Amino acid sequence: MTKKQVAAMKLNRTSAMEEDYESDSSPFKLEKLQDENQVDKPFIRKQMKIRFPERGRSGRSVVTIKNLEFAYGDKVLFKKANLTIEKGEKIAIIGPNGCGKSTLLKLIMGLQNPQTGEVLLGEHNVLPNYFEQNQAEALDLDKTVLETVAEVAEDWRLDDIKGLLGRCNFKADMLDRKVSLLSGGEKARLAFCKFMVKPSTLLVLDEPTNHLDIPSKEMLEEAITEYQGTVITVSHDRYFIKQIVNRVLEVKDGNLQDYAGDYNYYLEKNLDARQKEVEREAELEEKSPKAKAKSKMSKAEREARKKQKVQAFQQAKQKSKGLKNAKRWK
Repeated sequence: MTKKQVAAMKLNRTSAMEEDYESDSSPFKLEKLQDENQVDKPFIRKQMKIRFPERGRSGRSVVTIKNLEFAYGDKVLFKKANLTIEKGEKIAIIGPNGCGKSTLLKLIMGLQNPQTGEVLLGEHNVLPNYFEQNQAEALDLDKTVLETVAEVAEDWRLDDIKGLLGRCNFKADMLDRKVSLLSGGEKARLAFCKFMVKPSTLLVLDEPTNHLDIPSKEMLEEAITEYQGTVITVSHDRYFIKQIVNRVLEVKDGNLQDYAGDYNYYLEKNLDARQKEVEREAELEEKSPKAKAKSKMSKAEREARKKQKVQAFQQAKQKSKGLKNAKRWK
């Protein structure tokens, strides 16, 4: 046998081995091995869905406010205010700083008493769960991260508690860390986790999205959307409000202006609020990193653009008034 024939035989043998390897490595072969339980299928962990635990259903009447009056010294916050909140409503309380939004939540929770009138919770199975702005300050500094949540999680499995903490960026090596060693933002997220595991039929939230990152905010929005009970929230986060509420209460001049619809409905009915929303969106657009990177407009050009948006809004406002008047005189 010549050297060329020997080399050709070796080449053919190598090619055959490569073909066998490729055949054995094919997706079909891998799938066949998986079906025969010779190879473990890769494990893909599904993201845990978080829900507020509910303790039955409340009665139809959840909160009743009658002729409420409340003031701090000479500053009158509420003057003969009346309100009825029913089961399943998800309400945003809005208004300027200092108008009494947080005070109203404390009155509902019984942490402050009305000077005149009454604030009553419904009689049948109204179990409130209250999230305060300074909730993180009330945490026990000597407890660990895991202990803090586990002590109020009545019907939660330990793995589910760890899953919740994981979704709020508490890694496994942080679960045994003392609360005293956490940063301010970590304490806020831990207080949020503790709030989420407590059973209730009424959620009362005061600026719940403060100090939360975007994934935690999305988790909160999702949990509130799925919640069958009643929700009352104060928040400056307009995007958050748009996602969750079906009724808006505006604290104005000592009274509660009621809008029986979502936040967009409130803007439709309140032209002044709509104009402020346009201005706020223009400011946010101007401050966004994307806008800063792309835009090379001068300050004068930015001001002119802002005025154009406001003028467009004013024209829409006048057009809306004209249509209303036309309908009125038909």
